Amino acid sequence: MTTVLVDAENVRRSRWPNLTREELVERCRDWAASERLAVLVVFDGPPPEEASDLVAGVPSADGWLTAHAAEYTPYWLVTSDRELRRRAGAQAERIVGGGAFLALVANT
Repeated sequence: MTTVLVDAENVRRSRWPNLTREELVERCRDWAASERLAVLVVFDGPPPEEASDLVAGVPSADGWLTAHAAEYTPYWLVTSDRELRRRAGAQAERIVGGGAFLALVANT
């Protein structure tokens, strides 16, 4: 199953007004379930709750995604961060910008 790796802070701040951390998690889960995809939402620091689909990026979400993205092949990378796309997106099946992803999850 494809895993969608979400750079949480980057995505939730891609549009105004910014989503809360909890809103982002809820939208990601609903969307992933409807699309039959796995989702992993990676935060800078602790996530809003403990759950298997939420990750505390240590030392940062970018660092965690760079180190671990390839472990989830096949995967999509969701971020607007160009440097992170370069570092963690080389093996991604698809790269989606933060604003584009928010548009996807808003329709669920």
